[in-house]
Amino acid sequence: MAKGQSRIVGILKKYEADLLNDWLGELKASGADSDGRISETELRNQATEFISQLREATQSGNLDNIGTAEWQAVRDFLDGISRSRVAQGFRSDQTAGFIFSVKKPLFTRLRKELGSDADGLAEETWVATELLDKLAMHTVHSFQKTREDVIRRQQEELLELSTPVVKLWEGVLALPMIGTLDSARTQIVMESLLQRIVDTGSEIAIIDITGVPTVDTLVAQHLLKTVTAIRLMGADCIISGIRPQIAQTIVHLGVDLEGVTTKANLADALSLALKRSGFSITKSKA
Repeated sequence: MAKGQSRIVGILKKYEADLLNDWLGELKASGADSDGRISETELRNQATEFISQLREATQSGNLDNIGTAEWQAVRDFLDGISRSRVAQGFRSDQTAGFIFSVKKPLFTRLRKELGSDADGLAEETWVATELLDKLAMHTVHSFQKTREDVIRRQQEELLELSTPVVKLWEGVLALPMIGTLDSARTQIVMESLLQRIVDTGSEIAIIDITGVPTVDTLVAQHLLKTVTAIRLMGADCIISGIRPQIAQTIVHLGVDLEGVTTKANLADALSLALKRSGFSITKSKA
């Protein structure tokens, strides 16, 4: 193994410029820069940096384990490549292809140096294959982790956007809800609504569930928790949007909403909230 490793190190040193040019040719042939998401200059800089990092790391003599300290710089570099590819909209296979495409140029140099040594060539090829496969897999794992982080952040942002707290009147807030109410969303609802109650000093909060498609036991429990939290803040809560189907479902499920004020629509809830706040609305004469 040591013999194979030393030969790969020597080849990376001897043919660094040739490897880079051939690798860039492979990348261009694969269409890595054809759609404009990454420029030819950026791709060349990344390839140049990787060849340099690879050459430095292999000098340690450890080509079996890329998890060691000697390979930290290479791993960090590939993590950066993965993050940039996610931001640029590449797929995971396209990102892995950045590493896989260096195989052909490297194998060509191995054959050139060891063409007369069949055993040595086979050993070197196997070592190089395992090494590049491990680096490509690390890139894919990093790519997937980055994309999952992006998706999670987007989901959190969508949840926040889907639970806007609106000030309807002085001392009256409304939270129109659209979509399914689950545990994660309930937490965001409570945090957003309670914070707005503190910021505005509102005494009444209306939760409108007109846009909630179904109400089951879990959804009802989430609503009750939110109402309890609002009351603990010293405010009152009204639930609006109780359609006939939802009312029948709640009764059928045996959910106890005793003590919780409910209204059929947001207009009725606002009218009640204004009345409780001491406001009186009259229709002006024409």
